[in-house]
Amino acid sequence: MGDSTVFSSPQIWWSNSIFFVSVHLAALIGMYWLPPTRITWPTVALTYAMWQLAEFGITVGYHRLWSHRAFRATISIRFLLAILGSAGFQGSIKWWCLRHRLHHRFTDDPIHDPYAATRGLLYSHMGWIFFKPTYTRMELVDREDLDRDPVVRFQHKYYIPLALFFGFAVPPLIGALWNDALGAFVWAGLVSRLAVWHCTFFVNSLAHWDGLQPFSDENTSRGNLLLAILTSGEGNHNFVREHHAFPHDYRSGPWITMWDPSKWVILLLHRFGYVSGLRQARKVDYEEALAYMDHKRLHDIPPFHDKRDGSSKLADGCQYWTIEATISYVKEHPNQCVVLLNGWVVNVTAYLSEHPGGASLLRRYAIHSEDNDADDRKWRDASWAFDGGLNNHSRAAVKRMKELVVAKIEPHAESDLTRSRD
Repeated sequence: MGDSTVFSSPQIWWSNSIFFVSVHLAALIGMYWLPPTRITWPTVALTYAMWQLAEFGITVGYHRLWSHRAFRATISIRFLLAILGSAGFQGSIKWWCLRHRLHHRFTDDPIHDPYAATRGLLYSHMGWIFFKPTYTRMELVDREDLDRDPVVRFQHKYYIPLALFFGFAVPPLIGALWNDALGAFVWAGLVSRLAVWHCTFFVNSLAHWDGLQPFSDENTSRGNLLLAILTSGEGNHNFVREHHAFPHDYRSGPWITMWDPSKWVILLLHRFGYVSGLRQARKVDYEEALAYMDHKRLHDIPPFHDKRDGSSKLADGCQYWTIEATISYVKEHPNQCVVLLNGWVVNVTAYLSEHPGGASLLRRYAIHSEDNDADDRKWRDASWAFDGGLNNHSRAAVKRMKELVVAKIEPHAESDLTRSRD
């Protein structure tokens, strides 16, 4: 599939821009008329609580649960996270997750990454908010899990009234309990929204601009302790593990002592049975990533020098199969997921639960014995998807794929195949 991207001047997103600027102006005016010295301590506490709760709605809910499927949650917890996320005023779960998944598919791509750091610090922080987006590859992003979730559907349908009520109406209603409804509206309503917005935006901007890269330098993501504190752990973008290499991990770091309140919330919910199926990167993978980065630093290998090992560069000694042998293998393993990738037969069954894009995406490219007959050697081919058409796969992803190879299609037989991406 060719890239049909049309380069044109972006249009101003007036509704988004006016609302975004208006909240900033209202908050600044409110802080001028009601400075911190004039509000009560309960209002200060409510402001912090509204900031953190909305942020957890984004970090635990929007990001780790729905965007990356890092764990499963009961419907009550999903509903609570959807409400908290609504109060963050960052769009519905579906809107947010699809764009975040696109960001992970094409990280740093100035065209296809919605908030690419390569377009500048200001753009990646909030510049993208002011322009109507044109996502030519959005149809490639899987959304079936979002469409199936009744909580996601409900929140998407009623997002605006939910956001207005829980973001702007609830704070003054609570503040009225101690006769400070106006102060609660200004600080717990307006000011805390700015805190949620900009702390989240820091993950798109500063977390791709300044910090450490102990796990990978394939993209601009970095880790920064200060950002981790401001973002409930999300600022550990490349500090204790490379989020863009292991996005399915429910943790922002493998050690319990690393600053990651979002992880602690998930573990607490897991302890009481509200959360299950915690996913995490394999220890061997992130230890290998650390060792590899040490090797690069020792030998002064520049960043991005080896962004991806070519998927065709696999170890020697792998056995060659005919097409008939491949069909036999598929028939003998009817419940397993086998894909064709640059002529390699790869059994990805063991990887289905780990795949950041979801199991359904891999199954879409699975080989079925009935796809081939004597007259039509047309098989689904995952090569295009793996080699950048569907995702800019990391070195860690290529390494994992190599572990799952079972055979190589014989060269003369491979030339007879007609590949399909459908």
